[in-house]
Amino acid sequence: MHFSPLPLLALVSIWATSCVGPKALQPASQNPSPMEDHTRLHERITDYPLVGRTIVIQNVLSNPVSVFVPEAVAMADSFDILIHFHGSAFIANTAVARLEPPMVAVNVHLGSGSSIYERPFLDGRRFDALVKTVSDSLSTLDLAREPEPRIYLSAFSAGYGAVRAILRTSANRITGILLLDGLHADYVPDRTVFSEGGALEESRLAPFVEFARMAVKGDKRLVITHSEIFPGTFASTTETSDYIIRSLDLERTPVLEWGPGGMQLLSRTEAGRFTVLGFAGNTGPDHVDHLHGMPEFLIDLVDS
Repeated sequence: MHFSPLPLLALVSIWATSCVGPKALQPASQNPSPMEDHTRLHERITDYPLVGRTIVIQNVLSNPVSVFVPEAVAMADSFDILIHFHGSAFIANTAVARLEPPMVAVNVHLGSGSSIYERPFLDGRRFDALVKTVSDSLSTLDLAREPEPRIYLSAFSAGYGAVRAILRTSANRITGILLLDGLHADYVPDRTVFSEGGALEESRLAPFVEFARMAVKGDKRLVITHSEIFPGTFASTTETSDYIIRSLDLERTPVLEWGPGGMQLLSRTEAGRFTVLGFAGNTGPDHVDHLHGMPEFLIDLVDS
């Protein structure tokens, strides 16, 4: 895999907590990182006008859902749908605007913490309703509908909670998934790290293991990216990725390569259509790098 530099980058800071949404469910606490990073670039995508149309969907979820339809979709014979969970909408919109064949971006932002994303989709009918409402909205634009659009999911940070719930009820409807530094699980016993005898709550990772297994066989596509951040109170994205890799009897390959926006790739695992990319960094900006690297990671997801 080769990561090409992104155009229109600016050193503008954006944090995952910038999303506005309900705060009834508080995210799990974690140990703050004592580290600061001054070596990697942490380049950021600029929010600039994109050519296309935006539809706002109300009354399906607690927050409005924005649907960005790039201009290329109207002229294409077919298109796919990406449903993205958590993170500023302009990043997912920028990511799909570059794709060929084209893709529609559905942006879902519900707040902070994985539970606030997971709960609405525990009932599979909520995901069905979301997809149907999006499809009905797109049909009003007289867009091509043959073949039926494929559905991809992407999630940054806490957004993985929605993906986990959807996989339990609707995995057969999903073509591919992109997880951007966001796959966690609890320790068992609670807050007991591995060095103190703890283990992972494996049932929370089972849907991802099964989807990864299908990706290895070539039936699905799964790309996982992770940093080196260690929350301490719950399992890190490195530890959960390691668990999936071991569950499939795979191994990491050490590498040293540049990634999007100045990221530094340290390891790669690939089998079939399953990929895990491990990046350097254990600070907040390192975490947000994964969201701003989405345009490059999405190309890898759909091109494979």
